[in-house]
Parts: sequence; C-alpha cells; structure tokens
Amino acid sequence: MIPRYSRPQMARIWEPENRYRIWLEIETLASEALAAEGVIPQSAARALRQKGAFEISRIEEIERETHHDVIAFLTNLAEHVGPEARFIHQGMTSSDLLDTALAVELKEAADLLLADLDGLLAVLKRRAFEHKMTLMAGRSHGIHAEPTTFGLKLAGHYAEFSRNRARLLEARREIATCAISGAVGTFANIGPAVEAFVAKALGLEVEPISTQVIPRDRHARFFTTLALVAAAVERLATEIRHLQRTEVREAEEYFAPGQKGSSAMPHKRNPILAENLTGLARLVRAAVVPALEDVVLWHERDISHS
Repeated sequence: MIPRYSRPQMARIWEPENRYRIWLEIETLASEALAAEGVIPQSAARALRQKGAFEISRIEEIERETHHDVIAFLTNLAEHVGPEARFIHQGMTSSDLLDTALAVELKEAADLLLADLDGLLAVLKRRAFEHKMTLMAGRSHGIHAEPTTFGLKLAGHYAEFSRNRARLLEARREIATCAISGAVGTFANIGPAVEAFVAKALGLEVEPISTQVIPRDRHARFFTTLALVAAAVERLATEIRHLQRTEVREAEEYFAPGQKGSSAMPHKRNPILAENLTGLARLVRAAVVPALEDVVLWHERDISHS
C-alpha cells in the first residue's frame, strides 16, 4: 500500500506478517479438524498449535529457490514443527490456503471501512440538521438555479452513503467465504467437515461449489461496491472543491494550524484533502475492470486471476 495514503490499521491487514499469521491459523485449524476425524495423529495437530511459527525473511529466502510462496511457507513452518510437519497441509491445495486467507483479509478490511462509513454518516447527519435552514443558491450546469439549503445538500450525500453502507455490508457477507476442498474442489482428499470447521472458526461461510478457487464473481462484487463508495466520496469531495473556490467561498475543508497551502503563495488555503480523495477514488475504481476480467478462468482454475 502507498504509505502516504494508508492508515496503520488498514496497512497492517495487508502486510506479510498478517497474511502468514492467517495462513498459519488456517493450517492449524485444518490439522485439528483432520486429527478429530482420525485422518492425522492428534500429536501432529498439537505440535502445529504449540510450535507453529514462521520468519518472513526465511520464507522469502526459500521462495527464491522454489518459486512457490505456499511451499516456501510450509517449508519454513516445518523447520519449527519438526517431524510431525509431514502431516501439515494434508489433502489441501494452495488455493485453499490463499483464497481463504484473502477472504479473511477482505473481511477485516470491510469491517474497517464499515466503521469509517458509520463515522461519516454520523457527521453528515449532524451537519445536515445543523444547516437545515442555511440558505444557498442551488446550481445546475454550475449556474445559479433555485434556492436550496446546505443541509439538504448534505442530506443527499447522507442518503447515498447509507445506500453504500448497505451495499458494502452485503459485499462483506458475500466475500467472507472459505474453501478447503482440495485439488479442483472435489473433496477427493479432504472432507467437507474440515472446511466447515475452518470456516466457523474464522467467521466465514462455506463456499457451496468451489472449483479449485473461490469463484471470482465474489471478488468482482466486492470491488464494484468499493468503486461505488469511492464514487460517492469523490462526489462529496468535488462539491467541497467547487464551494471552496475563491469566487464562491461558501464552504471549505478543514485547514489545520500550521498547514501551508503553497511555497510561493502563503495566503492560499487549497482543498488538498478533497483533491486527494478525488485522485484516490479514481484508483479504487480502476480496480473494477481487472476484478471483472478475473471472473473468467480456464476450467477449474488457472492463474490469470493472480
């Protein structure tokens, strides 16, 4: 993620440390489910729970040789677990680990975004009521039209973000899906009970019919929803930018103490936050087409969705 535009709590979700932590938990839960079924020894599941660990630098070192991220992770994991590691990942394929972990990450990211929307909705509602009778010129085509109020303008944004919150909540539900079904998704070497056990422990739903991957229409739906949220953000930011123009100056974004607008013109109070939001919204929307392109795969899977 771009550090300048990332919050620590969001960036942490996508750091290697968190990804490998989720991988370790998935492998441990799967081993515990297999042990409960008598497929692998209980001692193997206990060893993984007690000794399971990893080092990112070591995984990267192994991957430079194997050119396979999951094998590199499992190799490093085995270095900690010892001989019992031969039972780890039994019946699973790499996508079981990768796709289920991605679902956890997207669910965690959605929770942060939902909390953000709640905060934004609360502010918009408060300010809409505050300015319910704040008269201003309505505009169409950028030209003065009939009078309106600033409160009504903000209420329109509130309604849009309310719709987007409902959309994101549904997209979160749809993306929070687990697949532990083995090569090409047939459960030939691992039972559905393992998948159900892992899904419940991680707060996910079971993928009803997987191929070797979780179907990518789920991811496309998620990113399309993010694009709608981003579009709403840009619409609000664009409104602020227009109202903050010097010849209008009907509203302006927060300008912090000590903040500077220009190295050459110190009097300037530029709408830099709104401009940043406009640019970032375009980046979010740019992810939609790749997400849609990723829906189509060759047979049970290829890696054109990677």
